[in-house]
Amino acid sequence: MNMKSLTGRRVAVAAGLVLALGGGLSAQASATGPLTIGGKAVDAVTHRSGGSGAKGTVAPCSQEVLGVSATKEPADSEDARHLLLTVQNAGDKKCNLYRYPLVRLGAGKNTARVIEESDPNPGVPVTLAPGEEAYAGLLVNGPMDEYEAKSITLSLQGRKPGSSAGKPIDVPMPVETLYANDFQRVTYWTTAPGFALDFIMSK
Repeated sequence: MNMKSLTGRRVAVAAGLVLALGGGLSAQASATGPLTIGGKAVDAVTHRSGGSGAKGTVAPCSQEVLGVSATKEPADSEDARHLLLTVQNAGDKKCNLYRYPLVRLGAGKNTARVIEESDPNPGVPVTLAPGEEAYAGLLVNGPMDEYEAKSITLSLQGRKPGSSAGKPIDVPMPVETLYANDFQRVTYWTTAPGFALDFIMSK
């Protein structure tokens, strides 16, 4: 596997960053230290994927080139109801994020429903150059019975509605346990974290 260092870019957030590679390997980083892969500390890495399709087209982002994290908003909150999902293009080519992430909390039967009005540019994908980030806000629960969630799984959508891009990604947990229910909601992808959070912080 060919890897090279990303320099001059911020590649970690407070809750840590995971780089989901094609073979199912994950690498976790802290905000103050290097990534750890196979027990060895290394610099932040990129993963070279296969071709991006026809020349001049932008491939959908997949787990092979994205770093993923989840952080509590605000950072000192106790209930972890509001999360900011962050993805970073750790590859060496542009890629497109379509619509919104398909998020499943723990053993939940359904993925989080999207907040339709959170789409900043309907029908237009978010294009990430190498090193750039995108965000989605996630509301974990509402006023109804809750269940314990020990995992966050994120799936990416492809160009066509209903299609998928790559394999599901296991997102590092910002806390040990989330208390979720069917009130959970997620926003569309955006390059402005404040825009995403506006749609969930008042709920």
